[in-house]
Amino acid sequence: MHTDEFWVMGRSRDEDVIAAMPSRGLPALSVLSQCASAAELWQNVGMSLYPLKFKPRLLGKMWGGRKIETILGKALPLGPIGESWEIYDFPPGVVENSGEWVSSEVAEGPLAGKTLHELVGEFGRDLNGSVPLVGKEGQFPILIKFLDAGQDLSVQVHPDEGYAKANAGAHLKNEAWFVVQADRGSRILKGLRPGVTRESFARAVADGSVEKTINSVEVKAGDCFYLPSGTVHALGAGILAAEVQTPSDTTFRVFDFNRVDPSTGKLRMLHVEQAMKCIDFVGGADGPKPSVGPELVTCDYFRIKRVTLKKGEEVLISGGEPIVLMFIEGQGQITSGERWKGTEFVCGDTILVPALLRESIGIASEDSVWLEVKLGGL
Repeated sequence: MHTDEFWVMGRSRDEDVIAAMPSRGLPALSVLSQCASAAELWQNVGMSLYPLKFKPRLLGKMWGGRKIETILGKALPLGPIGESWEIYDFPPGVVENSGEWVSSEVAEGPLAGKTLHELVGEFGRDLNGSVPLVGKEGQFPILIKFLDAGQDLSVQVHPDEGYAKANAGAHLKNEAWFVVQADRGSRILKGLRPGVTRESFARAVADGSVEKTINSVEVKAGDCFYLPSGTVHALGAGILAAEVQTPSDTTFRVFDFNRVDPSTGKLRMLHVEQAMKCIDFVGGADGPKPSVGPELVTCDYFRIKRVTLKKGEEVLISGGEPIVLMFIEGQGQITSGERWKGTEFVCGDTILVPALLRESIGIASEDSVWLEVKLGGL
């Protein structure tokens, strides 16, 4: 946008502020420096932050299915799709050895086409509030997904902060699953059974009896499970889940049900040595029973609440910090004052409400259920 465009658009919104700015020959960055924040400038030119939807990143997985399309309504490419990354922000080299940032792209509105990482740089605390960014790169501090397990996922574990600090390339990962839909008899594996020791687990890995050492929990729609780092776990076949996690893609597989990867014709790689260093053998992991809400998860990194509205009902979404909304049922819209006409939602959508928007309203045009994810601890 040229400086002249800042001038013309600004005068129509706030002549007093923009009249103090030179209208010609001033670089955009100089104009920006005369405002208290990026958000102030965007307000003057009619492009403030608003409730944001992003384009999903769809990942084919050998264990995936088609429920992200048939239940959540997302158009999928051919083949089994296991993951829909809804909100993500990764620096170069973390995801598939990418040479650049892998970051969510805004799907609609005046900021369409910008990435989440670009918004972090442009809007700062108007986007993420007091919630700290991750690492020296300034990574947005949450990763939001939908998972479709057409088959059992591998038995795996994620590193804690101590392991991540001591091992380059490893990243802390705490996560939670909310069961959106589950076939009859579906189950997850979560946490070691009482009495399982490091030595007995190692023997189970060697003889292929790992499943017998882990709690098996039958699940139903609406169940929520918190999986702190160090918890050995597996998402079972037949489950469609919403996943909230710290922004990490570090996973150590300890058992994979002896499956052959069709793309290679070989068994998938395991990471037994790394996994044994990460698994919580003391028993401090969260128990196997689900949370059923409405307050589902509270940890140092995020809080999850289930919100249920009848058709025509409204609810205040208090800001001051970034809030993620994952829509499980229904449809409606999220409004934020007079600056934005409203961001519509349907089942399967995810919306990021920036910290700047302190009083947004969720309006249900049908009976609706969503997850409200607040970043950071209490």
